[in-house]
Amino acid sequence: MRRDAPELIVALDAATPKEALRLVEEIGDAASFYKIGMELAYGGGLPLVGELARAGKHVFLDLKLHDIPNTVEKATANVARLGATFLTVHAYPQTMAAARRGAAGSPLKVLGVTVMTSFDDADLAEAGYGLGVEALVLRRARQAREIGIDGLVLSGRELAAVREEVGDALALVTPGVRPAGAEVGDQKRVMTPGDAIRAGADHLVVGRPIIAAPSPREAARAIAAEIKAAR
Repeated sequence: MRRDAPELIVALDAATPKEALRLVEEIGDAASFYKIGMELAYGGGLPLVGELARAGKHVFLDLKLHDIPNTVEKATANVARLGATFLTVHAYPQTMAAARRGAAGSPLKVLGVTVMTSFDDADLAEAGYGLGVEALVLRRARQAREIGIDGLVLSGRELAAVREEVGDALALVTPGVRPAGAEVGDQKRVMTPGDAIRAGADHLVVGRPIIAAPSPREAARAIAAEIKAAR
């Protein structure tokens, strides 16, 4: 399950559905895959999943589910009815397995979030983990492959090692993507679009460099062109 959807995913980091739809209109035909994260989802944006899907767009619903298995399974089954293409869960074995059961029989693809791109080795140690970022990402990649979910969310720094480990078995989705010279903000593990594609990413999630640009449409086109060139 690799390139069955557009490679550029634009993060609709907006507070309201009205603001998100304005961004979609501004971007126009420069992108057709959009991420709805927690800020927008909890700001009334869940109905946008169906609205965008009916308009021919792909939707990445980034809710990062993590709860007891029964709750995750039922929540995933509900999401499957919304029309999203991707749903994220945290890449704990029980959570991934429960989400896989919830998505069974639907087109919804489950992605396991390995380690947040705002974390580094020191953050993991402070949280009590005995593994560094790359070792933990690789462990979760192996577990995801064994459980049978569809893909992973990981930073560009771990792409090459994970692609070597899992081959084409999993779709690899990379956030924290920044064009050369762009501000990294609160991200700690970032990579340029071209480098991420060359390292093995299938889809790139880009937010601020597009939606905060003077012309979001032109910014999206430039990143899509860099992706195409790297392919």
